[in-house]
Amino acid sequence: MKKYIILLLFAVVTISTTTAQEWNTDFEIAKKLAKANDKPIVLVFQGSDWCAPCIKLDREVWSTDEFKAYAKDHYVMLQADFPRRKNNALPEEQLNKNKALAENYNRQGIFPFVVVMNANGDVYGETSYKKLTPKKYIQELNSFIKQK
Repeated sequence: MKKYIILLLFAVVTISTTTAQEWNTDFEIAKKLAKANDKPIVLVFQGSDWCAPCIKLDREVWSTDEFKAYAKDHYVMLQADFPRRKNNALPEEQLNKNKALAENYNRQGIFPFVVVMNANGDVYGETSYKKLTPKKYIQELNSFIKQK
């Protein structure tokens, strides 16, 4: 019985890690990856456990196989999450990093807020939740990049 439980846990972990969005949470690392791979950064400000439009954007775009497959080859994804529930609280160091990002890129405190930028942190464009298909959302993000 223990072998089956271990195999089941291994299978679940393997499946979830192969389909998970590759989110970065450190701006400096994201900038290095963007520069090394010549990709733009897509910075997402969200309240993962309280913001209904954030949750919808995650479900309708970020978590889709179509978006994840495209993003893997075209973007460096950076997440600045601001959860409110105690059981979802971030470590203080991560919270401080997210606050610093918000001071520079989301002074109005909009959630969700998506910023597309280059490897130096220069902003190409900004958007938020829109009821779009993953393909249309990708087109919108790319439209910012093509304008620069």
